[in-house]
Amino acid sequence: MSHHHGATASWALSLLITLFCAVVELAYFRGWMRLRSSNETISLARASSFFGGIVLIWIALASPLAVLDHELLTAHMIQHLLLMTLAPPLIWLGEPVLVFSRVRVGGAGARPPMPRLAQALTRPAFALFAASAVLVGWHVPTLFAFGMKSAAWHMVEQASFLTTGLLFWWPVVQPWPSVAGRELSLILYLFLATLPCDILSGFLVFCDRVVYREYSLSSNPFGFSALGDQQCAAALMWTCVTIVYLVAGAVLTMHMLSPESQHSPKTSLIRQRAEIW
Repeated sequence: MSHHHGATASWALSLLITLFCAVVELAYFRGWMRLRSSNETISLARASSFFGGIVLIWIALASPLAVLDHELLTAHMIQHLLLMTLAPPLIWLGEPVLVFSRVRVGGAGARPPMPRLAQALTRPAFALFAASAVLVGWHVPTLFAFGMKSAAWHMVEQASFLTTGLLFWWPVVQPWPSVAGRELSLILYLFLATLPCDILSGFLVFCDRVVYREYSLSSNPFGFSALGDQQCAAALMWTCVTIVYLVAGAVLTMHMLSPESQHSPKTSLIRQRAEIW
């Protein structure tokens, strides 16, 4: 009976998340259509990026992957990568703040100042600390087990990954209404962000025992051993995060070395990116 209630609750949560994602995408589409009739236009590529980010969130939280995360550490790690590493930059590339501001007030307007709290939360130092603390903290075996045993805390865990992922990628993507920062400091920012991931994934890859007991007791539906599953999950995290951060760093480096950036004001970086897209 408890298994039946658990499956029903999981199905209901998946349905709720699906509806929420659909509402967000419809609201974005409405704002994007309003922008098309103004001087502030977001390209189809950027709009598609936002929709892709929302789809990745849905895959992480409401698709069959959300069920497998209690059976395979690899599936659990894919969830974290989608929520923290892949979906946030795609969402910010779609300029959602600009689009949703048009849904709320309609028409184009001047760049508003960011609230002080938002400025503090999106500072690179705080964003890096928050993302690193969440990544390492939830992978401490005690907290990991706590999140796996409680559905409510598991949701908190996933929400914290998405939230800190959005905070982390804000200084890198610099969506409206942020002011462009120095690319050189952002490259260092990305490099420092790889260190907690490298340490955690390296430990899990080369550890000769199963760190998370929950998976040593699972049915392992794909025939993985618990230790093999752990090594696969860690290698996936190590590789994916490294590649994504390298790509972001390469884009920043190319812009920093381009002749246009050396003769343009610092605040024009977002406009130049929009023209590229």
